[in-house]
Amino acid sequence: MMETLLKYSETLFSIPPNKNLLLSVVIPVKDEADHIEKTLDALRLQIDLLDNPIDSTIYEVLVLVNNCSDDSFEICTKYKMRHPSFQLHVECVTFLPPNAHVGAARRILMDAAYNRLMSIRGERGIIVSTDGDSEVDSKWVIHMIDEFSKGAEVVGGRILPQNTPVSAKIHHLRDVTYRLFVTRLESIIDPCPFNPWPRHFQCYGPSLAVSCECYERAGRIPPIPYLEDEEFRKALKRVDAKIRHSPKVKVFTSSRIVGRVAFGFSVQLGKWEMMSSNGEKQEVESVPNHIFRLTLKNKLRKIWQGTGPVNFDSPVIQQLADDLKIDYNELHKKITLNQYFESVWEWVDERISRQDLLRHSKQPIDEAIQSFRSYFKELPLHN
Repeated sequence: MMETLLKYSETLFSIPPNKNLLLSVVIPVKDEADHIEKTLDALRLQIDLLDNPIDSTIYEVLVLVNNCSDDSFEICTKYKMRHPSFQLHVECVTFLPPNAHVGAARRILMDAAYNRLMSIRGERGIIVSTDGDSEVDSKWVIHMIDEFSKGAEVVGGRILPQNTPVSAKIHHLRDVTYRLFVTRLESIIDPCPFNPWPRHFQCYGPSLAVSCECYERAGRIPPIPYLEDEEFRKALKRVDAKIRHSPKVKVFTSSRIVGRVAFGFSVQLGKWEMMSSNGEKQEVESVPNHIFRLTLKNKLRKIWQGTGPVNFDSPVIQQLADDLKIDYNELHKKITLNQYFESVWEWVDERISRQDLLRHSKQPIDEAIQSFRSYFKELPLHN
Protein backbone atom coordinates (compact mmCIF):
# COMPACT_ATOMS: atom_id res chain seq x y z
CA MET A 1 0.00 0.00 0.00
CA MET A 2 2.74 2.48 0.98
CA GLU A 3 4.64 1.80 -2.24
CA THR A 4 1.54 2.71 -4.26
CA LEU A 5 1.03 5.94 -2.33
CA LEU A 6 4.71 6.83 -2.65
CA LYS A 7 4.50 6.37 -6.41
CA TYR A 8 1.53 8.74 -6.64
CA SER A 9 3.16 11.44 -4.49
CA GLU A 10 6.35 11.32 -6.58
CA THR A 11 4.71 11.33 -10.03
CA LEU A 12 1.70 13.65 -9.61
CA PHE A 13 2.01 17.45 -9.69
CA SER A 14 5.10 17.39 -11.90
CA ILE A 15 5.09 21.10 -12.81
CA PRO A 16 7.96 22.68 -10.82
CA PRO A 17 6.99 24.95 -7.91
CA ASN A 18 7.48 28.71 -8.04
CA LYS A 19 10.81 29.81 -6.54
CA ASN A 20 8.92 32.18 -4.16
CA LEU A 21 6.80 29.38 -2.69
CA LEU A 22 6.29 29.53 1.09
CA LEU A 23 3.32 27.24 1.56
CA SER A 24 1.43 24.58 -0.35
CA VAL A 25 -2.31 24.12 0.23
CA VAL A 26 -3.69 20.63 -0.42
CA ILE A 27 -7.31 19.67 -1.08
CA PRO A 28 -8.61 16.10 -1.46
CA VAL A 29 -11.76 16.25 -3.59
CA LYS A 30 -14.45 13.64 -4.13
CA ASP A 31 -17.81 14.66 -5.62
CA GLU A 32 -17.57 18.31 -4.57
CA ALA A 33 -19.06 19.88 -7.71
CA ASP A 34 -21.47 21.93 -5.59
CA HIS A 35 -18.74 23.40 -3.39
CA ILE A 36 -15.33 23.36 -5.04
CA GLU A 37 -15.58 26.63 -6.99
CA LYS A 38 -16.32 28.59 -3.81
CA THR A 39 -13.42 26.80 -2.14
CA LEU A 40 -11.07 27.90 -4.92
CA ASP A 41 -12.45 31.45 -4.97
CA ALA A 42 -11.69 31.85 -1.27
CA LEU A 43 -8.14 30.61 -1.77
CA ARG A 44 -7.50 32.76 -4.84
CA LEU A 45 -8.78 36.00 -3.30
CA GLN A 46 -6.44 36.11 -0.30
CA ILE A 47 -5.52 39.53 1.10
CA ASP A 48 -2.94 40.87 3.53
CA LEU A 49 -3.45 42.72 6.82
CA LEU A 50 -3.99 45.99 4.90
CA ASP A 51 -6.64 44.36 2.69
CA ASN A 52 -4.39 44.30 -0.38
CA PRO A 53 -4.11 41.15 -2.53
CA ILE A 54 -1.19 39.03 -1.39
CA ASP A 55 1.57 37.90 -3.73
CA SER A 56 0.07 34.90 -5.52
CA THR A 57 3.50 33.32 -6.01
CA ILE A 58 4.09 32.63 -2.29
CA TYR A 59 1.41 29.93 -2.12
CA GLU A 60 0.01 27.23 -4.37
CA VAL A 61 -3.01 24.94 -4.29
CA LEU A 62 -2.78 21.21 -5.07
CA VAL A 63 -6.13 19.54 -5.79
CA LEU A 64 -6.38 15.75 -6.02
CA VAL A 65 -9.74 14.76 -7.50
CA ASN A 66 -10.29 11.10 -6.67
CA ASN A 67 -12.98 8.50 -7.38
CA CYS A 68 -15.49 11.10 -8.54
CA SER A 69 -18.86 10.46 -10.12
CA ASP A 70 -19.52 14.16 -10.83
CA ASP A 71 -17.68 16.85 -12.81
CA SER A 72 -15.41 18.13 -10.01
CA PHE A 73 -12.32 17.60 -12.17
CA GLU A 74 -13.73 19.53 -15.12
CA ILE A 75 -14.75 22.41 -12.84
CA CYS A 76 -11.22 22.60 -11.40
CA THR A 77 -9.45 22.45 -14.77
CA LYS A 78 -11.70 25.14 -16.25
CA TYR A 79 -11.13 27.27 -13.16
CA LYS A 80 -7.38 27.01 -13.70
CA MET A 81 -7.77 28.14 -17.32
CA ARG A 82 -9.85 31.16 -16.27
CA HIS A 83 -7.30 32.22 -13.64
CA PRO A 84 -3.84 31.46 -15.06
CA SER A 85 -1.99 33.57 -12.45
CA PHE A 86 -3.49 31.51 -9.63
CA GLN A 87 -0.98 28.80 -8.65
CA LEU A 88 -3.48 25.93 -9.01
CA HIS A 89 -2.44 22.38 -9.88
CA VAL A 90 -5.08 19.70 -10.46
CA GLU A 91 -4.74 15.94 -10.82
CA CYS A 92 -7.37 13.21 -11.16
CA VAL A 93 -6.98 9.60 -10.03
CA THR A 94 -9.13 6.56 -9.35
CA PHE A 95 -8.02 4.62 -6.29
CA LEU A 96 -8.66 0.90 -5.97
CA PRO A 97 -9.32 -0.74 -2.60
CA PRO A 98 -7.80 -0.57 -0.06
CA ASN A 99 -6.68 2.97 -0.98
CA ALA A 100 -10.09 4.37 -1.97
CA HIS A 101 -10.50 6.79 0.93
CA VAL A 102 -9.70 10.35 2.02
CA GLY A 103 -6.78 9.29 4.21
CA ALA A 104 -4.87 7.99 1.20
CA ALA A 105 -5.70 11.11 -0.82
CA ARG A 106 -4.57 13.45 1.94
CA ARG A 107 -1.35 11.48 2.47
CA ILE A 108 -0.47 11.63 -1.24
CA LEU A 109 -1.20 15.35 -1.32
CA MET A 110 0.76 16.21 1.80
CA ASP A 111 3.71 14.09 0.66
CA ALA A 112 3.63 15.81 -2.74
CA ALA A 113 3.52 19.22 -1.04
CA TYR A 114 6.41 18.15 1.19
CA ASN A 115 8.53 17.16 -1.81
CA ARG A 116 7.79 20.41 -3.63
CA LEU A 117 8.47 22.63 -0.62
CA MET A 118 11.67 20.81 0.34
CA SER A 119 13.07 21.51 -3.12
CA ILE A 120 12.47 25.26 -2.71
CA ARG A 121 12.11 26.19 0.95
CA GLY A 122 13.55 23.23 2.84
CA GLU A 123 12.30 22.27 6.30
CA ARG A 124 10.73 25.73 6.78
CA GLY A 125 8.17 25.09 4.04
CA ILE A 126 4.55 24.99 5.20
CA ILE A 127 2.12 22.22 4.21
CA VAL A 128 -1.52 23.26 4.65
CA SER A 129 -4.62 21.06 4.49
CA THR A 130 -8.19 22.12 3.77
CA ASP A 131 -11.28 20.44 2.28
CA GLY A 132 -13.32 20.72 -0.90
CA ASP A 133 -16.47 21.77 0.99
CA SER A 134 -14.73 24.55 2.94
CA GLU A 135 -14.11 28.27 2.36
CA VAL A 136 -11.08 29.80 4.05
CA ASP A 137 -11.16 33.29 5.52
CA SER A 138 -9.81 36.07 3.30
CA LYS A 139 -6.72 36.48 5.55
CA TRP A 140 -6.21 32.77 6.18
CA VAL A 141 -2.83 32.59 4.44
CA ILE A 142 -1.33 35.77 5.91
CA HIS A 143 -2.40 34.95 9.49
CA MET A 144 -0.97 31.46 9.09
CA ILE A 145 2.37 32.81 7.88
CA ASP A 146 2.38 35.22 10.83
CA GLU A 147 1.90 32.39 13.34
CA PHE A 148 4.78 30.42 11.83
CA SER A 149 6.99 33.52 11.93
CA LYS A 150 6.38 33.62 15.70
CA GLY A 151 7.72 30.09 16.12
CA ALA A 152 4.73 27.80 15.58
CA GLU A 153 5.44 24.42 13.97
CA VAL A 154 1.75 23.56 13.55
CA VAL A 155 -1.23 25.91 13.18
CA GLY A 156 -4.77 24.69 13.69
CA GLY A 157 -7.43 27.02 12.32
CA ARG A 158 -10.85 27.72 13.83
CA ILE A 159 -13.42 25.65 11.93
CA LEU A 160 -16.83 27.33 11.69
CA PRO A 161 -19.69 25.24 10.24
CA GLN A 162 -22.22 26.95 8.01
CA ASN A 163 -25.97 26.35 8.17
CA THR A 164 -25.90 23.88 11.04
CA PRO A 165 -29.25 22.01 11.13
CA VAL A 166 -31.58 23.59 13.69
CA SER A 167 -32.11 20.31 15.54
CA ALA A 168 -28.34 19.89 16.01
CA LYS A 169 -27.44 23.54 16.66
CA ILE A 170 -27.95 23.65 20.45
CA HIS A 171 -25.84 20.51 20.92
CA HIS A 172 -23.13 21.91 18.66
CA LEU A 173 -23.04 25.25 20.51
CA ARG A 174 -22.80 23.48 23.86
CA ASP A 175 -20.05 21.22 22.57
CA VAL A 176 -18.02 24.18 21.28
CA THR A 177 -18.53 26.12 24.51
CA TYR A 178 -17.46 23.15 26.61
CA ARG A 179 -14.33 22.52 24.53
CA LEU A 180 -13.37 26.20 24.60
CA PHE A 181 -13.75 26.18 28.38
CA VAL A 182 -11.55 23.07 28.61
CA THR A 183 -8.78 24.74 26.62
CA ARG A 184 -9.12 27.91 28.70
CA LEU A 185 -8.69 25.79 31.82
CA GLU A 186 -5.58 24.25 30.25
CA SER A 187 -4.16 27.71 29.61
CA ILE A 188 -4.58 28.54 33.30
CA ILE A 189 -3.42 25.34 35.03
CA ASP A 190 -0.86 24.11 32.49
CA PRO A 191 0.00 27.18 30.38
CA CYS A 192 1.86 26.86 27.09
CA PRO A 193 4.12 29.77 26.01
CA PHE A 194 3.65 29.17 22.26
CA ASN A 195 -0.14 28.64 22.50
CA PRO A 196 -1.40 31.39 24.84
CA TRP A 197 -4.98 32.38 25.54
CA PRO A 198 -7.03 33.37 23.59
CA ARG A 199 -6.92 30.16 21.60
CA HIS A 200 -9.30 27.42 20.46
CA PHE A 201 -9.22 23.62 20.40
CA GLN A 202 -9.24 22.55 16.74
CA CYS A 203 -6.44 21.14 14.57
CA TYR A 204 -8.18 19.16 11.83
CA GLY A 205 -8.27 18.58 8.07
CA PRO A 206 -10.22 21.71 7.03
CA SER A 207 -7.46 23.95 8.47
CA LEU A 208 -4.25 22.24 9.52
CA ALA A 209 -0.80 23.63 8.71
CA VAL A 210 2.53 21.99 9.53
CA SER A 211 6.15 22.74 8.75
CA CYS A 212 7.98 20.25 6.56
CA GLU A 213 10.37 19.45 9.42
CA CYS A 214 7.53 18.73 11.83
CA TYR A 215 5.58 16.72 9.24
CA GLU A 216 8.53 14.37 8.89
CA ARG A 217 9.27 14.30 12.63
CA ALA A 218 5.71 13.18 13.42
CA GLY A 219 5.87 10.33 10.89
CA ARG A 220 3.61 12.00 8.28
CA ILE A 221 -0.19 11.79 8.15
CA PRO A 222 -1.42 8.17 8.31
CA PRO A 223 -3.22 6.87 5.17
CA ILE A 224 -6.23 5.47 7.06
CA PRO A 225 -9.89 5.48 5.90
CA TYR A 226 -11.11 8.11 8.39
CA LEU A 227 -9.96 10.36 11.25
CA GLU A 228 -6.54 10.57 9.62
CA ASP A 229 -6.29 14.21 10.73
CA GLU A 230 -7.07 13.30 14.36
CA GLU A 231 -4.45 10.55 14.40
CA PHE A 232 -1.95 12.96 12.87
CA ARG A 233 -2.78 15.55 15.55
CA LYS A 234 -2.00 12.93 18.21
CA ALA A 235 1.28 12.09 16.49
CA LEU A 236 2.21 15.77 16.44
CA LYS A 237 1.52 16.01 20.16
CA ARG A 238 3.72 12.98 20.85
CA VAL A 239 6.75 14.73 19.35
CA ASP A 240 6.14 17.96 21.29
CA ALA A 241 5.21 19.94 18.19
CA LYS A 242 4.65 23.62 18.89
CA ILE A 243 0.95 23.70 18.06
CA ARG A 244 -0.79 27.07 17.87
CA HIS A 245 -4.60 27.09 17.92
CA SER A 246 -4.94 30.51 16.32
CA PRO A 247 -8.29 32.34 16.59
CA LYS A 248 -7.25 34.50 13.63
CA VAL A 249 -6.91 31.55 11.23
CA LYS A 250 -10.49 30.66 10.25
CA VAL A 251 -12.28 28.42 7.79
CA PHE A 252 -16.00 28.01 7.07
CA THR A 253 -17.13 24.48 6.27
CA SER A 254 -20.34 22.73 5.28
CA SER A 255 -22.70 21.13 7.78
CA ARG A 256 -23.90 18.26 5.64
CA ILE A 257 -25.50 15.37 7.48
CA VAL A 258 -24.66 12.77 4.84
CA GLY A 259 -20.91 12.36 5.19
CA ARG A 260 -18.26 10.65 3.09
CA VAL A 261 -16.68 8.60 5.91
CA ALA A 262 -17.85 6.39 8.77
CA PHE A 263 -16.79 8.96 11.36
CA GLY A 264 -16.48 12.73 11.32
CA PHE A 265 -18.40 15.97 11.81
CA SER A 266 -21.31 14.93 9.60
CA VAL A 267 -21.76 11.77 11.68
CA GLN A 268 -21.65 13.84 14.88
CA LEU A 269 -24.31 16.20 13.51
CA GLY A 270 -26.53 13.19 12.84
CA LYS A 271 -26.04 11.97 16.41
CA TRP A 272 -26.94 15.39 17.79
CA GLU A 273 -30.10 15.46 15.69
CA MET A 274 -31.06 12.08 17.12
CA MET A 275 -30.33 13.29 20.65
CA SER A 276 -32.66 16.24 20.08
CA SER A 277 -35.40 13.90 18.88
CA ASN A 278 -34.94 11.69 21.96
CA GLY A 279 -34.59 14.55 24.44
CA GLU A 280 -31.10 13.38 25.45
CA LYS A 281 -28.16 15.37 26.80
CA GLN A 282 -24.51 14.86 25.98
CA GLU A 283 -22.39 13.46 28.83
CA VAL A 284 -18.88 14.89 29.21
CA GLU A 285 -15.83 14.72 31.46
CA SER A 286 -16.53 16.60 34.69
CA VAL A 287 -14.72 19.82 35.57
CA PRO A 288 -13.07 18.32 38.71
CA ASN A 289 -11.64 15.54 36.54
CA HIS A 290 -10.12 18.09 34.16
CA ILE A 291 -8.62 20.01 37.07
CA PHE A 292 -7.17 16.77 38.50
CA ARG A 293 -5.59 15.75 35.18
CA LEU A 294 -4.18 19.18 34.35
CA THR A 295 -2.75 19.71 37.84
CA LEU A 296 -0.93 16.38 37.58
CA LYS A 297 0.21 17.19 34.05
CA ASN A 298 1.66 20.52 35.13
CA LYS A 299 3.42 18.87 38.07
CA LEU A 300 4.92 16.28 35.72
CA ARG A 301 5.90 19.00 33.23
CA LYS A 302 7.82 20.91 35.90
CA ILE A 303 9.66 17.72 36.85
CA TRP A 304 10.39 17.07 33.17
CA GLN A 305 11.68 20.58 32.53
CA GLY A 306 13.97 20.42 35.57
CA THR A 307 15.06 16.81 35.23
CA GLY A 308 18.78 16.10 35.54
CA PRO A 309 20.85 13.42 37.29
CA VAL A 310 20.55 15.23 40.60
CA ASN A 311 16.75 15.09 40.45
CA PHE A 312 16.24 11.44 39.55
CA ASP A 313 15.67 10.42 43.17
CA SER A 314 13.59 13.46 43.99
CA PRO A 315 10.82 13.01 46.57
CA VAL A 316 8.63 14.95 44.14
CA ILE A 317 8.87 12.12 41.61
CA GLN A 318 8.19 9.58 44.34
CA GLN A 319 5.12 11.53 45.45
CA LEU A 320 3.87 11.74 41.87
CA ALA A 321 4.34 8.00 41.43
CA ASP A 322 2.36 7.44 44.64
CA ASP A 323 -0.41 9.79 43.45
CA LEU A 324 -0.63 7.92 40.14
CA LYS A 325 -0.32 4.48 41.73
CA ILE A 326 2.61 3.82 39.39
CA ASP A 327 5.84 2.04 40.28
CA TYR A 328 8.54 4.64 40.91
CA ASN A 329 11.12 2.86 38.77
CA GLU A 330 8.64 2.58 35.88
CA LEU A 331 7.86 6.30 36.03
CA HIS A 332 11.55 7.15 36.40
CA LYS A 333 12.34 5.12 33.29
CA LYS A 334 9.64 6.85 31.24
CA ILE A 335 10.84 10.30 32.28
CA THR A 336 14.52 9.65 31.64
CA LEU A 337 14.30 7.65 28.41
CA ASN A 338 11.61 9.56 26.50
CA GLN A 339 12.69 12.38 24.22
CA TYR A 340 9.29 14.11 24.29
CA PHE A 341 7.18 15.27 27.24
CA GLU A 342 3.78 14.71 25.60
CA SER A 343 4.72 11.09 24.93
CA VAL A 344 5.35 10.63 28.66
CA TRP A 345 2.08 12.38 29.50
CA GLU A 346 0.09 10.19 27.11
CA TRP A 347 1.46 7.13 28.92
CA VAL A 348 0.62 8.62 32.33
CA ASP A 349 -2.86 9.74 31.24
CA GLU A 350 -3.70 6.23 30.05
CA ARG A 351 -2.86 4.94 33.52
CA ILE A 352 -4.98 7.60 35.17
CA SER A 353 -8.00 6.27 33.28
CA ARG A 354 -7.04 2.60 33.60
CA GLN A 355 -6.51 2.74 37.37
CA ASP A 356 -9.72 4.65 38.02
CA LEU A 357 -7.97 7.59 39.66
CA LEU A 358 -10.67 10.02 38.56
CA ARG A 359 -12.93 10.67 41.49
CA HIS A 360 -15.83 12.29 39.68
CA SER A 361 -18.11 10.73 37.09
CA LYS A 362 -19.18 12.34 33.85
CA GLN A 363 -21.88 14.98 33.94
CA PRO A 364 -24.43 16.51 31.55
CA ILE A 365 -22.75 19.06 29.32
CA ASP A 366 -24.91 22.00 30.43
CA GLU A 367 -23.98 21.31 34.07
CA ALA A 368 -20.29 21.12 33.14
CA ILE A 369 -20.52 24.47 31.33
CA GLN A 370 -22.09 26.06 34.40
CA SER A 371 -19.36 24.56 36.59
CA PHE A 372 -16.73 26.07 34.32
CA ARG A 373 -18.40 29.49 34.49
CA SER A 374 -18.45 29.33 38.28
CA TYR A 375 -14.78 28.31 38.35
CA PHE A 376 -13.68 31.12 36.03
CA LYS A 377 -15.77 33.66 37.95
CA GLU A 378 -13.73 32.98 41.09
CA LEU A 379 -10.39 33.56 39.37
CA PRO A 380 -8.39 36.81 39.69
CA LEU A 381 -9.18 39.28 36.92
CA HIS A 382 -5.85 38.78 35.09
CA ASN A 383 -6.89 35.22 34.24
